[in-house]
Amino acid sequence: MDSRRSKTGSKQTLNSGVYVLEIFAEKNFSVRIKKFAGRIFSAGYYYYIGSAQKNLKQRLTRHLSKNKIIHWHIDHITTIKSNITKSIFISFGSSKDLECELANCFEQIHNIDRSILGFGNSDSNCSSTHLFFSKKKIVYSHLFSLYQSMVRLIPSDIDTL
Repeated sequence: MDSRRSKTGSKQTLNSGVYVLEIFAEKNFSVRIKKFAGRIFSAGYYYYIGSAQKNLKQRLTRHLSKNKIIHWHIDHITTIKSNITKSIFISFGSSKDLECELANCFEQIHNIDRSILGFGNSDSNCSSTHLFFSKKKIVYSHLFSLYQSMVRLIPSDIDTL
């Protein structure tokens, strides 16, 4: 394989992947999604599992933006001014299979609320939700030790992708 091909392959790998957004909500909130009408989302930590099979950097940058046209379920949460994305965990080049695997792992975590059924997983039926809640920040060192290729970014680091 020549070096040009290697660089292109590497770029493609960095341009796709599976991610987990760690979002801190400092106060209770609601969303304008018919399916969740009347539900009050509690203050605390939300973990959203997503994937981008292309344009990963643009997807993550969009998630961090407060001013955007709402397109996905998660946009209803990330556009709330008092909700802050604390960390982004990324597995570069991973397929959507890992997205399902992570969602299923989160469903097994003790003390995590998985009752937000159908949130963010309309294109997948491998798990009941892609959004999880915890009153306190979860200890993710054990969880992500299973996925050692994951990288943790602090949102101000997004430009380094």
